[in-house]
Amino acid sequence: MTRLAIRERRPQGLRPFSMALVAGSLLAGSTMVNAAPAPESFSGLAKKVTPAVVNIASTHEAKGSDNQIQELPFDFPEGSPFEKYFRQFGERGHQAEPRMATGLGSGFIIDQSGYVVTNNHVVDGAKEVTVKLDDDSVYPAKVVGVDPLSDVALLKIDAKRPLPAVQFGDSDKAEVGDWVMAVGNPFGLGGTVTAGIVSARDRVINAGPYDDFLQIDASINQGNSGGPLFSTDGAVIGVNTAIYSPNGGNIGIGFAVPSNIVKSVVAQLKENGRVERGWLGVQIQKLTPEIASAVGLKEAQGAMVVDVTPGGPAAKAGIKQGDIVVKFAGQTIVGPRDLGRVVAQEPSGSKTKLTIWRDGNEKVLAVVTGPQPAQRRMADNQPAGEQQGAYRATDLNADLAPLSAERRAELGIGDDIKGVLVLDVKEGSVFEQGLRAGDIIQQVGQTPVTSPKQVDDLLQKVKSGPEKSVLMLVNRQGHDLFLGLKLGIA
Repeated sequence: MTRLAIRERRPQGLRPFSMALVAGSLLAGSTMVNAAPAPESFSGLAKKVTPAVVNIASTHEAKGSDNQIQELPFDFPEGSPFEKYFRQFGERGHQAEPRMATGLGSGFIIDQSGYVVTNNHVVDGAKEVTVKLDDDSVYPAKVVGVDPLSDVALLKIDAKRPLPAVQFGDSDKAEVGDWVMAVGNPFGLGGTVTAGIVSARDRVINAGPYDDFLQIDASINQGNSGGPLFSTDGAVIGVNTAIYSPNGGNIGIGFAVPSNIVKSVVAQLKENGRVERGWLGVQIQKLTPEIASAVGLKEAQGAMVVDVTPGGPAAKAGIKQGDIVVKFAGQTIVGPRDLGRVVAQEPSGSKTKLTIWRDGNEKVLAVVTGPQPAQRRMADNQPAGEQQGAYRATDLNADLAPLSAERRAELGIGDDIKGVLVLDVKEGSVFEQGLRAGDIIQQVGQTPVTSPKQVDDLLQKVKSGPEKSVLMLVNRQGHDLFLGLKLGIA
């Protein structure tokens, strides 16, 4: 794993923000949206919230050289151009004990009894954690619980007195361009306030399966990890977690975990000391424009169900293969990642409703989420090689074959998988739309198929109709997958 050395830089001068220019554009009648005006100062907000922001020191066993930066936990491919740029920012420095090091981070108090929220990577593997308040008082902290998947941790200190606290806001209301203020402990300096705007929403940086970051341009650096991101009304709308940095310092691209994710995680950590995410028991895929056209949807939005776990929550709710989930718990589902996130935010046992698209109509189903089971791995099938007995499907420009006993034995295909084997697909045809040699065509237009001739006949029927698009269910290396194919493409 690449590590990044920090080079000290002299701070650059800041150009004053021209309020006159903003006022002038407003008086000139420029087209403006209904948004909160830029604040003249953040001083009032800073005085209100900084007493609840804390510095966190965690003692770890040293692994490597002094003053090292925490390793990148995100799972980027080896050699990825992004690998060296994303850094979590909890600085570690040398301690008197030769085999111990101290990690520095930030956090914030969420109630007067002393519960403190921070990042998991700030306290991960710590032998000891201490919390320093704004008044310089220091307290030992107990780790109540951690959630590595959201990078959130909950601590508890006993100060024997009521403590200043801040409240979570609604991160869904934070819009691109809104003003925000970050408070934290960059480079161990303590109580540092920076301001900026929300640069983007719903950022995916491959930090985990539930990525949904707010991107901000407020200056955050090493040591800001776990610190709060405030809206202008003083509510916490995010927890500062990562930066994009080619040089180890801030370049105006930071990421915060939205408060609506953090609230759910913290509530479970406080009650149970762990997070148990909801589970539906479905395998889903992205909805392409071709699939949307084939099933009668105007827009390619939703998560398409390609497999339903027998006896799982989805199966009990009546969800079927081929359904498209368009809403869950009142939230619109744009794609598979949206469904994964919103389901995970519902604790196991939650009763809610989801809306599906089936047979050209929306249908509302009631579902009770279950606990996530341990992940199971499926054996991969080998790609097809033999082309004896090939049947040329002209509209697919592909060679097909029945699933004979010999082919099943050769390729390791179980008797439970029914369909037609794709031996070869010519480039420049449906290959570019996703069909591959080795796929097993199970359904054409939601009609099960068992012979190449049947596939060809169904394709001819679709081709003679007005749509010219067909929905096809294939099995690829043990996993079901829907494809939306446009016919007649050379």
